[in-house]
Amino acid sequence: MNRASGVLLPVSSIPSSYGIGMFSKEAYDFIDFLADAGQTYWQILPLGPTSYGDSPYQSFSTFAGNPYFIDLEELIREGVLTEKECKEADCTHHPNYVEYGELYEKRFALLKKAYERSNISEDKEFVRFVDENQSWLKDYALFMAVKKCFKGVSWLEWADDIRLRWGNALDYYYRECAEEIEFYEYLQYKFMQQWTKLKKYANEKDILIIGDIPIYVALDSADVWAHPDLFQMDGNRMPEAVAGCPPDAFSATGQLWGNPLYRWDVHRNQQYDWWTRRMEHCYKLYDVVRIDHFRGFDEYFSIPYGDEDATGGHWEKGPGMELFRTLESRLGRRNVIAEDLGFMTSTVRQLVKDSGYPNMKVLGFAFESNANNEYLPHHYGQNCVVYTGTHDNETLMQWYDHQDEETIDFLKEYLDKPDLKRDEVNWAIIRLAMMSSADTCIVPLQDYLGLGQEARMNFPSTLGNNWKWRMSADMLTPQLCGRIIKLCKLSSRLSGRKAHQMYLDSIAEKEKISKEKTEKTAQSKTPRE
Repeated sequence: MNRASGVLLPVSSIPSSYGIGMFSKEAYDFIDFLADAGQTYWQILPLGPTSYGDSPYQSFSTFAGNPYFIDLEELIREGVLTEKECKEADCTHHPNYVEYGELYEKRFALLKKAYERSNISEDKEFVRFVDENQSWLKDYALFMAVKKCFKGVSWLEWADDIRLRWGNALDYYYRECAEEIEFYEYLQYKFMQQWTKLKKYANEKDILIIGDIPIYVALDSADVWAHPDLFQMDGNRMPEAVAGCPPDAFSATGQLWGNPLYRWDVHRNQQYDWWTRRMEHCYKLYDVVRIDHFRGFDEYFSIPYGDEDATGGHWEKGPGMELFRTLESRLGRRNVIAEDLGFMTSTVRQLVKDSGYPNMKVLGFAFESNANNEYLPHHYGQNCVVYTGTHDNETLMQWYDHQDEETIDFLKEYLDKPDLKRDEVNWAIIRLAMMSSADTCIVPLQDYLGLGQEARMNFPSTLGNNWKWRMSADMLTPQLCGRIIKLCKLSSRLSGRKAHQMYLDSIAEKEKISKEKTEKTAQSKTPRE
């Protein structure tokens, strides 16, 4: 793999006129910025429709896209919405934060107007899209329509006939909710249409998309409702066990995520068909897939459903390399990043090694102990991806402000910068990441901008104040672009196109200088009259 770099920025964090980032002009502008800055990758967070808590890692479907990202300006150009309607439905109270509650109330009503004016059933491309995506779209659209009938409650609380998917109940709701079902199909069609166009633009600029998928799906999702046999559910379609993390130094009671666990024996007997379809779909959306909580494929933590915390959990074995060998045999070798952070064991390390996938190194974890810390760059190989931080971490500046004197002294010593000032910290650590041996370096935009706690994306194990930060359009300055490209050039991480263009520019500059010298020499030899 060639040395390269990229920027981590969720789609939701892109500027727009309507309260959340979209597949709008501003997204194309951001891609232009990445290309101008010599980047190779744009890493995003999961694109799925968000549910309770607004987390992209807890989605109503692992296949569906988030309707909030549909560009309203494009719908105005199509004539199905007016600018006045869109402005009236705007929920921007602060340019740097998403108001999810108000967005939920206003955006779907607005998109419903667009659907009702679209005559979408007469669109042959829409009909083809629905037909080609029947394997997940039919269940998802019905799931969302029925959820609306039951006022948004979890499918575990629906009437038994539809909760258990009795044939007569399915027929009834397909018939009674036909319009609502088509509305959700329309949203997925517009999402995919616009995202495909945006991704094509990025690829044409030599920008590759790194997508992010959680290892688990949400309990309240079409995936679990439609395929309960693939998950650890009892005969009454209630979870037997759920996912989480064991107690550790950070939490005496561990973490209780609540996601249903897979029945890996069933997946194995079905030759991992569901996982094959899931990953195949991912590679329609992304060029590279980062799989969150990769260690769960080796061993996963199982917590009895109904427990209040993770103290009663235990470890169980996952599918290991068998899953990835099957995926490779069916889909070919694909680009994957293994998120192997957290509690590491020799078997987890072996799984990552056997897979051949690059794993993750996070500099935000590197300076809180000593020189033996595996996240310090002198321990890296090449087949890894170094991050200054992730969506779950503090920003670099927030991290720096929270460190004790001993950690700061070690940081300064490691950087060989005894006089390091606070306003130089983010760039000093970014430079360290860029100059490391890791093939790939990814930097959250917040770290390039030197932002603090106000720009943190997620505070794990909390609800209500996450996934909200958005950038302002004026943050992407020529000065920032120039500083990034200078660092990429110095660390041999310029994208192929940018490096080639700079080479051509240097050749042109040399030719220009040579021509000017030749002309000057010729003029000096011309006899004076």
